[in-house]
Amino acid sequence: MTGQTTPDKLAERAAQATPQALAKRVRGLSDRAIAWIFITPTMLLLLAINIFPLIWTIQLSFTNFRANRTNAAVKNVGIDNYTSILSDPDIWAAMQSTAHFVFWTIVLQTLIGFTLAWLLDRKFRGHGFWTTIILIPMMLSPAVVGNFWRFLYQPQIGLFNYIIAFFTGVEPSSFEMIGSVQLAPWSIIIVDTWMWTPYVMLICLAGLRSIPDYIYEAAEVDRASHWRQFWSITIPMALPFIMLAVLFRGIENFKMFDMVNLLTSGGPGSTTEVASITLKREAFEKWRTGFSSAFAIILFVTVFGLANIYVKALNQVKSR
Repeated sequence: MTGQTTPDKLAERAAQATPQALAKRVRGLSDRAIAWIFITPTMLLLLAINIFPLIWTIQLSFTNFRANRTNAAVKNVGIDNYTSILSDPDIWAAMQSTAHFVFWTIVLQTLIGFTLAWLLDRKFRGHGFWTTIILIPMMLSPAVVGNFWRFLYQPQIGLFNYIIAFFTGVEPSSFEMIGSVQLAPWSIIIVDTWMWTPYVMLICLAGLRSIPDYIYEAAEVDRASHWRQFWSITIPMALPFIMLAVLFRGIENFKMFDMVNLLTSGGPGSTTEVASITLKREAFEKWRTGFSSAFAIILFVTVFGLANIYVKALNQVKSR
């Protein structure tokens, strides 16, 4: 007993505390059966949280159900909701706004994030401190970020307008970021890039630091220039991590709601009305629950399909 370790003592105490009847039943079970005993509650919980709402949403998408009229008769309308969505120009305008938002945020976050990661990978003096400083925007709540930047965008007192005026010479009050049809989409792109570029930077930094040093040493022996090393070693070996960051940010930005709602609420007009804003208005302002359920299913299928195609491309890059 004196030679037993603490885990052995704990296991012995647990065995002694287990009722004999239960112990006999457990001894008679296979490892697979014991595994299923532990996995089943988790699977049931996932079914209750994810699968059941999805099935219910699919069912509602074929009806004219309205959540504010629970006593009204519910009729099966077939695929009318889906055909109405696919032929609605406002829906297509919202999808176009979403695509514009997703494309430019991914481009900017990937370029800036990878550049920051490449600089921090140099491991200069104080690189840990600057890494922490760069990560601060990602640590903030979207509600805080939205209200903070809404104040910065104010044309009379906002710091952003004065910075632009300093570099361009225009009057600070001559333009308004969130009130202009041309500038409002870019105001959201700027904020999302500022907040989530550190996330992309972290993933890219992990990819850069996973590259073995001996590969660069061998390249230097072969007298490869730094520019050649960058394009022949750094980019190819960090590419799976870059693509992974693009995947995560693409999925997240496709369903972006909180930042758009806080900054512009879809305005001015419907300039920044992305798909999630349209879905919210159909579901909780117009109370077209069946219609909004069909729209939600279309968005889910779109994201799921594009993500599957992208993951296949990512796997091909990783297997090279």
